[in-house]
Amino acid sequence: MKLEGKTALVTGGGTGIGAAIAERFVAEGARVCITGRRQEKLEEEARRYPAGLVTICVGDVSNHEDVKRMVEATVALGGGVDILVNNAAAEALATIADLDLADWQRVLDVNLTGPFLLTKETLPHMMKRGAGSIINISSLGGLRCVPGCAAYGTTKAGLIRLTQQTALEYGAFSIRCNAICPGATRTQILEDATAAIGRGLGMDAETALARLIGPVPLQRAADPTEMAGTCLYLASDESSYMTGAVLVLDGGASIVDVSFAALG
Repeated sequence: MKLEGKTALVTGGGTGIGAAIAERFVAEGARVCITGRRQEKLEEEARRYPAGLVTICVGDVSNHEDVKRMVEATVALGGGVDILVNNAAAEALATIADLDLADWQRVLDVNLTGPFLLTKETLPHMMKRGAGSIINISSLGGLRCVPGCAAYGTTKAGLIRLTQQTALEYGAFSIRCNAICPGATRTQILEDATAAIGRGLGMDAETALARLIGPVPLQRAADPTEMAGTCLYLASDESSYMTGAVLVLDGGASIVDVSFAALG
């Protein structure tokens, strides 16, 4: 087992990519603390595992006191923190001129300040362990501009820089920090986005999704489980010399020229 004896903290672990990552980590021998804002979803996930392998902590990653509780719960589960996955995310679909300041602040708080706080509170425990792996779930939207995603894209781009800054400052402590950039993945955020796009274009969400992924070489959206394998690699010793990396998992979307996409 690649994560035998290790303890992980996965934010946004009740659904989507976070739940898939937690499941893969447990299957590889880790104990996992999953966090989120909805207690019922976290409890539902935790019941899927044998006692003692998964614990939950309800809270908001943008709240410093909640973050401290998340880290404390992880330490209580496994005696320390070996792996941190910053997965929790928020989105506000609006252009810059139309974006409400409160929505901008909410997305900034969850997508960027949250990972900062969790990294800040987790680092001392990893330094005590003498090693650690931090995995930040950014997005293809952090590398490419998407209309109407001003807040989301800006914060995901910032998360990439936070990843690299962490890698630079803590590599000497054998703490690695890497990011993955998923493309279209079947999560609640994608469902909400395609529903909004569909309303604007007068079509249902699935038709809008088909239009969205049309130019993608693999011709489909990803399943959350397809992100978990890469996260397992980054969490394990198999990636022991990788830090500051930004891995793109987008079905090839980023290699397609926009003029080709326009032609269909």
